[in-house]
Amino acid sequence: MTPRASPPPLRHLAPRIAIGALCLLCAGLAGAQTQWKWRDAAGRIQYSDRPPPASVPDKAILARPLATPANTSPTPAAASAPTSAVAPASAAPGNKAVEPVLEEKRRQAAAAEAAKRQAEEDKLARQRQENCLRARDYARSLESGQRITRTNTQGEREFLDDAQRARELNRAREVIGSECR
Repeated sequence: MTPRASPPPLRHLAPRIAIGALCLLCAGLAGAQTQWKWRDAAGRIQYSDRPPPASVPDKAILARPLATPANTSPTPAAASAPTSAVAPASAAPGNKAVEPVLEEKRRQAAAAEAAKRQAEEDKLARQRQENCLRARDYARSLESGQRITRTNTQGEREFLDDAQRARELNRAREVIGSECR
């Protein structure tokens, strides 16, 4: 008995590997066949499964689906398609329920922004009112003639003389003019 030579280990798998690789290649090409690629007016490259708007010149279209001839211009429906790769919910068929949700989120975001601005304005108004009241109280104290003391850099109390009192009164009046409206 003569031993039979065994076939190389991959010889019987070669057709299956070739068929699998061919299937993967075709699957990858099928996805690429439906992609449009063009350069928009700002110079950015856009990708979409829909044709670019009619305003995009033919020379700006970088890739077309394989089933579409090169000289085919976009359809009127495609001319109104968005230029970004992600279409809004209103452009997708069957997503009519999504549009009100998006609109509600936009309204909520706008309302939150307006509330934030209003809160900041209210805070500034309260600060101005407090500054106004403080400046008026200080001006009344200066005008009353009572002795006003201040602590110097060494931590000692010193009384304001007439010139210092006049400067402080002028500053208080400036603050009243700017903060009290």
